[in-house]
Amino acid sequence: MARQPDDKAAAKFSSDDSALVRELALLLDETSLTEIEIERAGLRLRVARNVSVAATMPMPVATSAPALVAAPAAAAAATAADVSKHPGAVTSPMVGTAYWAPEPGAKPFIDVGAKVSVGQTLLIIEAMKTMNQIPSPRAGTVTQILVEDGQPVEFGEPLVIIE
Repeated sequence: MARQPDDKAAAKFSSDDSALVRELALLLDETSLTEIEIERAGLRLRVARNVSVAATMPMPVATSAPALVAAPAAAAAATAADVSKHPGAVTSPMVGTAYWAPEPGAKPFIDVGAKVSVGQTLLIIEAMKTMNQIPSPRAGTVTQILVEDGQPVEFGEPLVIIE
């Protein structure tokens, strides 16, 4: 994970630095980042995740399977299109990472079935290291939460359905 250019740098590597490496590795797992590099007290540390080409390329499918695979894919696309046009859909105002709670391990802002009021925080979207609260545009009941905690979201992507 970390490379030291010479023996002097290896001598500077302490147990605190090992904890930092673990913390950065956890951050990679929690986000969609593939690499983090920091420099602190003269020590440069780079933690990177190997991205497998096989993981990003579609896997070949047997010739008899396309009919079976196409139906669920078409249904999922139709469902996503239906959800975005739902009158109670709350969409993302920005690109970022959605979080259900103000901090890890904290109680989520909302749950399915919760009653919400206008202006109540539904979730947070982190964009450029800034936590942006997403308020409810209407009062009602949360019927669906469409994003996972820690999931990257796009502008206009439906986040929550309030009826």
